[in-house]
Amino acid sequence: MAGTLKSLTPVLIVDAVEPCVQFWIETLGFSKPNEVPGDDGKLVFAILQKDGVEIMYQTKASVIAETPEQAGDLGGHSTALFFTVPSIADLDAIEQAVDGAPIVKERHTTFYGSTEFYIREPGGNVVGFAAF
Repeated sequence: MAGTLKSLTPVLIVDAVEPCVQFWIETLGFSKPNEVPGDDGKLVFAILQKDGVEIMYQTKASVIAETPEQAGDLGGHSTALFFTVPSIADLDAIEQAVDGAPIVKERHTTFYGSTEFYIREPGGNVVGFAAF
């Protein structure tokens, strides 16, 4: 066995961190326990947390500054966040909270028994929410 895994925290690479932070805090009640401003005062990194869930954002420019050889690897978005929620009532509340975010896939019932929907957050990443 390779060892025990404790948690997974995605680091989403985006053009601008601030709109993403604003989205998670204002629409879903996340907190921002840590941030790193760049030389220009704009955020280059932030951590967001709520209910044991953690998401990190970092700017493409800061990744390239730290590791120039990664510049070619930062093209498109290939990650989607998938959140499960305890109930349909929670799903309803989240759907209402994110109203106005670009819809990727409307609410639907899946063959594996969940009711879910997908949106796009300000950084361009797809975020899904599901109740089983």
